[in-house]
Amino acid sequence: MAKVVIDANVIISSAFGGKPLEAVIRAIGKHEVYISQSVKKELEGVIIKLSKKLSEEQLAFVREKFGELLGMAKLVSISTHVAMSRDAKDDHYLSLCKKAGADILITGDKDLLVISPESLKKNGVLCRIITPQEFVEGFYGRGPHH
Repeated sequence: MAKVVIDANVIISSAFGGKPLEAVIRAIGKHEVYISQSVKKELEGVIIKLSKKLSEEQLAFVREKFGELLGMAKLVSISTHVAMSRDAKDDHYLSLCKKAGADILITGDKDLLVISPESLKKNGVLCRIITPQEFVEGFYGRGPHH
């Protein structure tokens, strides 16, 4: 069982099906998922913004999955901050990964995906950063993806 952190955008994208949905379902069902207060707030903010764009059915699905995720995820409070991403807003995911001792960060964010395993290791972040597709296809167990 891996320790997994999921980018809020992947969780939101799961409302539209496809690989993000498969990744979220697999992560919740087979692994330990970690979340922080900042990720929780980000999700709540995105759901509010999306409420104008999604159908009632999609919105209900997102809220349901979000509720399931929060119910099953381990809430971690972050005290030390890692600053490595080209986009400072993404650093909270790296900080969460470090604090939780995560094995995997699932994201579609290029600013996170370009960070080398060596840079992560130097900063004490020992997770692999992979896309929902790589997670679903099981690439997380097969060495570095870069």
